[in-house]
Amino acid sequence: MRRIISICKEVPLLPIAIIAAIPLALLGSWRPWEAAGVSLTFGPFNPGVGQWIVIALVVYTIVVTVIGMIDDLRHGHVGVDLLAVIAIASTVAVQEYWAAWAVVLMISSGEAIEEFAQSKAEGNLTALVDAAPRTAHVVTLPGVGARAAAAGADGTAGDAEGDMTADGFRKVASVDVPNAAETNKSTTQTKPYDAAGEHFETVPVDQVKLGDVILVLPGETVPVDGELLSGVATLDLSNINGEPVPREVYAGARVLSGAVNGSTALTMRATQLAQDSQYQKILELVSSAQQSRPTVVKTADVLAVPFTILSLAIAGIAWAVAGTPLRFAQVLVLATPCPLLIAAPVAYVAGTGRLAKAGILIKAQDVLENLGRVSHIFFDKTGTLTVKQPQVVRVEKPFENSSPYDENHILMMAGVVEGYSVHILSKGIAAAGQKAMQELYARYENGQRLCAERDLPGHGRDYPVVKNIEEQSGKGVSGEVNGHAVRVGRFAYVTADEAGFTHVLGAGAAAGIAAGAVADSAVGDSATGTAAGASKKPEVNSLFAPLEPDEMAAYVAIDGKLAARIVLRDVPRENAKSSLEKLHRLGVKKLSMLTGDKEASARIIAGEVGIDDVQSELFPEGKVAAVKNATEDAHQNQPAWDKVVQRVVGESMTRQVTMMVGDGVNDAPVLAVADIGMAMTDGTSTAASESAQVVIMNDDIASVPRAIAIARRTKKVMLQAVLVGLGLAIIGMVAAAFNLIPVVVGAFMQEAIDVVSILWALTALLDRE
Repeated sequence: MRRIISICKEVPLLPIAIIAAIPLALLGSWRPWEAAGVSLTFGPFNPGVGQWIVIALVVYTIVVTVIGMIDDLRHGHVGVDLLAVIAIASTVAVQEYWAAWAVVLMISSGEAIEEFAQSKAEGNLTALVDAAPRTAHVVTLPGVGARAAAAGADGTAGDAEGDMTADGFRKVASVDVPNAAETNKSTTQTKPYDAAGEHFETVPVDQVKLGDVILVLPGETVPVDGELLSGVATLDLSNINGEPVPREVYAGARVLSGAVNGSTALTMRATQLAQDSQYQKILELVSSAQQSRPTVVKTADVLAVPFTILSLAIAGIAWAVAGTPLRFAQVLVLATPCPLLIAAPVAYVAGTGRLAKAGILIKAQDVLENLGRVSHIFFDKTGTLTVKQPQVVRVEKPFENSSPYDENHILMMAGVVEGYSVHILSKGIAAAGQKAMQELYARYENGQRLCAERDLPGHGRDYPVVKNIEEQSGKGVSGEVNGHAVRVGRFAYVTADEAGFTHVLGAGAAAGIAAGAVADSAVGDSATGTAAGASKKPEVNSLFAPLEPDEMAAYVAIDGKLAARIVLRDVPRENAKSSLEKLHRLGVKKLSMLTGDKEASARIIAGEVGIDDVQSELFPEGKVAAVKNATEDAHQNQPAWDKVVQRVVGESMTRQVTMMVGDGVNDAPVLAVADIGMAMTDGTSTAASESAQVVIMNDDIASVPRAIAIARRTKKVMLQAVLVGLGLAIIGMVAAAFNLIPVVVGAFMQEAIDVVSILWALTALLDRE
């Protein structure tokens, strides 16, 4: 009922037209003015009360429609509303008032169906807009946030020096302490303290200032981007990147606007204004997509002209052959423009909503049209085809090894220490350490107690005892874990004593040390890792096997003895190969990799994910040139006849489309030169996402083939809806021309054709994968 009332408010002519059927049926030929001697006859026209009501509705409808047509022409849109105007006028002209009423009902109900279809198609986009934060709770405690600083600057907070004691403490006003009896009496009369009223004020989100401390209550949406001040918080990021599982973040983490807070209140400091925050950028993309008109919808505008001419021609010929103007009206009431006016844009809005639901945002609906024709895709390697951080692939012990620790113990200790490092390899080692720690816990729970450190402090604890963490830039990090001295980093760093001398190797390396060689080459230029291909000293070669071209390593010493080498590499995303195979099945002809890495490393990753065309050792300008040349070549291969078609209808039938998929800041220029730039992000705004026309918000490479599949299905559904609707309309007009369909029946048949076409367009919302 609520939806019906809402539709009636949006289209007030609909309930009026429905009610008008009553006087038309009961008072259609009643002419009370004739009893008074008054004549309202105009030539052959002598309508009754009910018929005059229909005429009034017709005049109102024609005026409103003509105004709408003029507005469309001013905005460059060619419409076919002219058919509706001529049809409704012709029914009155031939005194078919029920047919006129049916056409008015058709027009008003068509508007209602359009409103319903658009709201249904935009449902996913509207959900994003409705979830936008509108207010924020700004903490108002003394001395907290930007407002306190501003107040102090204005002098409203008092003289800072005057408010401080000689010891550096703020002065506190003295109070008289009442006796016990007065205290008890006042306590019984005191109202409960309203903390909320004292601690924060709720303001519109656009009034939040940089540095404000904001309180986000359970279940509320984070209003602006900021830094988490609370110790821990659980955030639902599904509105931002489609991530289904809430994420737990800790103090100092970036908090994105649009995230929904969990079951406990959190405090944060605003680092961005509302208009610069992440969710506002998402809404800008949504707004841009909603307001744009795809090429195929513009083509529908162009097709409106020949369809109008064809309809008028059929109606005119029928009139001329039959010799009665009634036949003209019979044909035109079936000349429905809805497949062009409504079905085409509804299908594309529905496709845009499907993409948004899948965590894919587009900046214009033209992108949706081009996505379906992509023939050549370029991928950046690091962070796009591979995970964003090098991952641990194995742990190697020296050939001559007497360490009592297994791989899990070594990874656990190294991971705990690396958790305090800021080096590029630290996250991969820390993640592997966490996994090893869980395996050790599982073994301990299953009764295994015979590990090497069973008698040492910290054994069996929920978390290891960590002390004395120290990081030396360019060398490595050290600390104490469960009583063990642990070093992770360069070979020379982990094999040296506190005085800097290397003497902690096993016997097999002693000869090498005596020869004066210092083993450090496998580490390359990294602080805790190595890059393969650097010169390797005899000590390393005597202890470990050579690394592969795409591998890097960090060395671990425990209690002064070299324990292991942790090998890391750039690992392909788990679903990268299957996603690229799906692209081939979708008909994408060529897949290429662009990377600044060396040829050997790039070839290994390309072979694992299934890419044949590899262009390596490229600087950003080299990537731009590669994509630009491919794009120009694709455009030059366009046939001459297709160029003519493109000029006429605004859409190429054969032109190949290139797409670049990247994630980093250095990908922004190359994303801009491709026909389509697609940025893979985790919901945060980057230079890549600002340069791209398509933004993947869930950092999932499977979204690339998913976006193309949705785009192709959307265009397919749109064409089906338009062709089915126009085909049925033409068949109906021809039948009416032969007097097979009465004018009133034709008006209702036209409404049925509209409904079929629009419902067909809405199937673009369905997931048929």
